[in-house]
Amino acid sequence: MRDDIGLSLEELKEHLEKEGIHPSYHRLKILEYLMSHRTHPTVERIHNELSKEIPTLSKTTVYNTLNLFVSKGIVQELTIEEKEVRYDADTKPHAHFKCIECGSVYDVALESKIFEQGLVTEEGHKVIECQVYLKGICNDCLKNAQN
Repeated sequence: MRDDIGLSLEELKEHLEKEGIHPSYHRLKILEYLMSHRTHPTVERIHNELSKEIPTLSKTTVYNTLNLFVSKGIVQELTIEEKEVRYDADTKPHAHFKCIECGSVYDVALESKIFEQGLVTEEGHKVIECQVYLKGICNDCLKNAQN
């Protein structure tokens, strides 16, 4: 959904309806947050940020909404670390890079046929999903270390 950055709430509403999802205010705001904050946030981050604007928003609503979005293919779930789940509104095939210094997660473009849905490996396994995670030190942390 990367091309959808900057959609109005009305356009987000139409998108949810097209996917068969009732566009409640909370769902619209959660999707809007994901589309405008490409930081691959956690449930806690989304809840903390949106509850400033929507005090009635519960963490359970955020969890349930994200699970619904994942099941409909609107967002993807990232489990780079065993106990940390993040969410990405960009559902196009791409890899992720996590900085081991600051914890930031970045999108990484990789050209590879491994991302093709329905790919069959040489051993005959059919690929349904592919998640590629890279870890290292981001450019900002490298620059800060040099100073």
